[in-house]
Amino acid sequence: MLKASDVPLLESYDLTMFDLDGVVYVSGRAIDGVAERLQRVRDAGVHLAFVTNNASRTPEKVAANLTRLGVTAAAADVVTSAQAAASVIKERFGPNASVLLLGGPGLEAALAAERICVTDEPNEAAAIVSGYGPDVLWKDIMRAATLIRDGLPYVASNTDLTIPTDYGLAPGHGVLVRTLSDFAGVEPIVAGKPARPLMDETIRRVGGDRPLMVGDRLDTDIEGAHAVDVDSLLVMTGVTHLAELVAAGPGLRPTYIAPDLEGLFEPHPVPEQNGSGAHLRGWQATVTQGVLDVQGEGNAGDWWRVVAVASWAALDATGTVVDATALQPPVMGDQGERR
Repeated sequence: MLKASDVPLLESYDLTMFDLDGVVYVSGRAIDGVAERLQRVRDAGVHLAFVTNNASRTPEKVAANLTRLGVTAAAADVVTSAQAAASVIKERFGPNASVLLLGGPGLEAALAAERICVTDEPNEAAAIVSGYGPDVLWKDIMRAATLIRDGLPYVASNTDLTIPTDYGLAPGHGVLVRTLSDFAGVEPIVAGKPARPLMDETIRRVGGDRPLMVGDRLDTDIEGAHAVDVDSLLVMTGVTHLAELVAAGPGLRPTYIAPDLEGLFEPHPVPEQNGSGAHLRGWQATVTQGVLDVQGEGNAGDWWRVVAVASWAALDATGTVVDATALQPPVMGDQGERR
């Protein structure tokens, strides 16, 4: 269940790890107010990191794009799944390892930074490493699949099945990983969220003893936070909507919920469970014969909190996801009140 914070959330943490797409920007455009809120995090003296599963871009390019959107960012603030994959290879196969590469410039640069040699000779390679790369050739995929099947270790930067593009949601690197894994009958070593290495790499590079993961995806950001046993804040500005939230099992549940990043600067009360539902300040959520209903008025963040607590309690008790299709989530006003 959710965790309470009697003080503004940011006061309890010294490192904030932000996912990008759905948290900082959507469809290439900065979310309203995000630049100012991220600056407030910096001004509070809290370490700030941008954490991305995208292995195709270098940290320098990610930082430049954030700067273009009005967000203060340097390459040192960015940690990618490519960097995590390079660290995994160095740790498992030694600092002088050579690898076969299926991927783009971001992964190649991360390997070079760790002085890992990219070779085209299978008999010289300690492993195959892959990351998103739109120019990867099918003949290279076929060769990699055969080598993995024959025993060459396989490291994948991430397993994201989709990637946002200008023309809509498209197949992501996870589709390639699944193809290689299914053909070879081998599970890869995964570096990106929700696997542990990317979170560990971020904490190592950026610093901080009390980290908070801030994300919009349950199956990467929030599950990844669980993997390293750190707290998480789910913001409702990205891909997680009402249906996904009410269906979340224990390993996908965030520590805190907020409509947007303003939740970093607010206390987080926890709803009180009562009978077949939960209530918090002006909101009452009730589950009747498997159907979730919410009545009242007040803060939009509190609405999401009563929905989460009531629906998760019902799911845990019955094993059945509540029906929330009739609910309309609140629209944020200037002061966070439902309008």
